[in-house]
Amino acid sequence: MAEMKEARVPDIGGHDDVPIIELLVKPGDTVSKDQGLVTLESDKATMEVPSPFAGVIKELKVKLGDTVSEGGLVAIIEVSDAAPAAITPTPAAPAPATPAPEKPVPAPAPVVAAMIESGAPVPARAPVAEPGQPGIPPMRFEADAVLPAKVPYASPAVRLFARELGVDLAQVKGSARGGRIGKEDVQNFVKSALAGGVSAPVAAGGGAAGGGLNLLPWPKVDFAKFGAVESKPLSRIQKISGANLARNWAMIPHVTQFDEADITALEDLRVAFNNENAKAIAAGKTGKLTMLAFLIKACVVALQKFPTFNASLDGDNLVLKQYFHIGFAADTPNGLVVPVLRDADRKGVAQIAKEMGELAALARDGKLKPEQMQGGCFTISSLGGIGGTKFTPIINAPEVAILGVSKSEIKPVWDGKAFQPKLMLPLSLSYDHRVIDGAAAARFTTYLGQLLADLRRAML
Repeated sequence: MAEMKEARVPDIGGHDDVPIIELLVKPGDTVSKDQGLVTLESDKATMEVPSPFAGVIKELKVKLGDTVSEGGLVAIIEVSDAAPAAITPTPAAPAPATPAPEKPVPAPAPVVAAMIESGAPVPARAPVAEPGQPGIPPMRFEADAVLPAKVPYASPAVRLFARELGVDLAQVKGSARGGRIGKEDVQNFVKSALAGGVSAPVAAGGGAAGGGLNLLPWPKVDFAKFGAVESKPLSRIQKISGANLARNWAMIPHVTQFDEADITALEDLRVAFNNENAKAIAAGKTGKLTMLAFLIKACVVALQKFPTFNASLDGDNLVLKQYFHIGFAADTPNGLVVPVLRDADRKGVAQIAKEMGELAALARDGKLKPEQMQGGCFTISSLGGIGGTKFTPIINAPEVAILGVSKSEIKPVWDGKAFQPKLMLPLSLSYDHRVIDGAAAARFTTYLGQLLADLRRAML
């Protein structure tokens, strides 16, 4: 004997008003126990609502774009005691005729997705109490209710990516099947917005300087209800650098090129020089050579060969600089600062090392002047003294590239006849894709690696 049973939303971790992004079944489908009926998407993940029974879907009580909470009615399932795993229709005595349902039948997922994409009004459900059903009322469709706006169809990863860039997905057109929005669609939207091709809403209090990207409000969380906490204010440097980094990450289309450089001979030269000039270094007559000083010198030569990397965007123009001021990230007790070493092309490695030491000391003491942190053309962020293998440094606007350096490591390198132990330095070059393409970035890091392997190339 068949029985009509309700399939409701189970415990979904306390989330309320979770949108339905996919319908997995339709009326007339035979389902097994625990088979997915619909897919929900919270801020953190997607989840399926499983069928609590095996049977035949008689009616779906939700549609694409609806929001549901725990206990919400999803479907009516016809369950047969004789065949719980799957329902096969069998002849039976004619049942009393029942009037056709007055509410509209939900459209299949592709149709609704097309309606959403086109911006056409889509019927939305509204909870209606039913006699004899205490507690959470079942859902009803109301023909005169419409969604306030089209529902973006995208995965949680794409939604997170869009939130990080401050993009309103309602403004993005999906290119995948059914109008689904992919990561590439968000990237193309951002590029178009930055180029002035999209008129996107601006967040309250913002302006056109934000590139027309709409940022969501920061989540408010009472952390103390989960355990003991301690509140510590950000330093002034952290506040300033944090705002700059957030702007640069959101407004610059970053791409990172990874490579390695053989610095075996360069490291031998560095150690030999420091040993030979130990007394002069101790007396402050010359600087102690660091690998970063060699990197600055090599980067200057690479920038001279590839001038696009020594440039800045100014509206529709690319400003190519004829000077070579190199910034280097300095870790201080109060946060990250970037002193700028001026005219690095006119200085030797020893002088670069000496001036770097002086600037780093001023940074640690909080005595850097504003002009000592301005005018940079290219920045180097070195984590070689700490560790790591590679990372994605954030470009220091208005520059168009930044070089990240990680800890060097002895590795076996094939020389054509045998493996030789070589000291390899990981390089991570982030670049502005509006100005630099991947091929140019690969050529830059390749050439830089050749310079570091043999600095005699700098004289050619």
